[in-house]
Amino acid sequence: MIKRVIFLLAITLIGFAKEKVFVVEREDSSLAVIQEHKLIDRIKNLHNMNHGVVKFSGSDGYLISRDGYIVKFDPEHDKVLTEYKTSKSAIGFVIGKNYVAVANYDDKSVDILDRDLKPLQKIKTGSKNVGIKVYKERLIFAQMDNDKVSVYKDVNHGKAKPKFELEKEFSVGKMPFDAMIQGKTYIVGFFLTKGFGVIDLDKMDYKLIKVTTEGNKPVLKVPHFGFWSLSRDKTFIPAVGDNKVMVYDKSFNFIKNIEVQGLPVFTSLSPEQKYIAVTFSGKDFPYIQIIDTKTLKIIKTYKFDGKVLHVRWSKEEPILYVSVNGANKIVLIDTSSWTQVGEIKDILKPSGIFIWHYEDKK
Repeated sequence: MIKRVIFLLAITLIGFAKEKVFVVEREDSSLAVIQEHKLIDRIKNLHNMNHGVVKFSGSDGYLISRDGYIVKFDPEHDKVLTEYKTSKSAIGFVIGKNYVAVANYDDKSVDILDRDLKPLQKIKTGSKNVGIKVYKERLIFAQMDNDKVSVYKDVNHGKAKPKFELEKEFSVGKMPFDAMIQGKTYIVGFFLTKGFGVIDLDKMDYKLIKVTTEGNKPVLKVPHFGFWSLSRDKTFIPAVGDNKVMVYDKSFNFIKNIEVQGLPVFTSLSPEQKYIAVTFSGKDFPYIQIIDTKTLKIIKTYKFDGKVLHVRWSKEEPILYVSVNGANKIVLIDTSSWTQVGEIKDILKPSGIFIWHYEDKK
């Protein structure tokens, strides 16, 4: 109780108003808006938010709905500015300096829009498109149905409006389904090929990496890369179908397996890279565990009164936000003492947590 009073007094005196938290209310087509640990607003009528994703660029907020809408909103004043429907089903998007690119499922295309969501270009691929990323003047995405990764170059780079032309395509593993980018390296995972593909975007070459675990056994399926955590010297991967978090060095040499509570879904690295928060599925949905990235040991286990769908570390204060979907609330954990210090209630079936920082304003 004393720790909680001290913590709350500290945050009151400091006045943490540098960040704003937006939480997807997945069954209510809305975003809950949290500031200074209070529900202050709600942005409504945002379409199908079952897999809603939010991203920020300067003073602009964007979100994508499962039913193909891209929405631009003002994160300072919590207002929708405009929206555009790219298809019946969209899976991901990226924000460039002068464009937004949306990877579509159902009409098998990639849409290029300006930053106010006016259409500029539609790239037809004949495939569901996933893993869309940006590198310098290039746009990279994977074609799930065609076993390809496409690299498009903005031939108008530096001008007001982009114009993308195909630069190169790579034949890759069977059924690519997700990707991540780290510096100049584009990494793509597959449903049906054991391992993942790596493209050097400066050299424009491709290779397949086969990841092994204890006893040099192959990893049978690479999970979604959004669930990975990359520290300065380690890569943490939740095992598919096993109660382990797999740890590798930066060259994907196996280090060890960390035995965890249940089947891990999501790993989230703290801003200073000292800790990993792990969420679970199935009967262990209500749990999260904290792993020390140096000792590779579990230091804390929490059980909540409902399933946990997401976590997010604050960059401004010692807080871990926990989205407790089954109890309609966000729980606050003080990461200096590892104690629960508060709850934000009346968040409707929360899932993804996204944080905007005021200093990012243009």
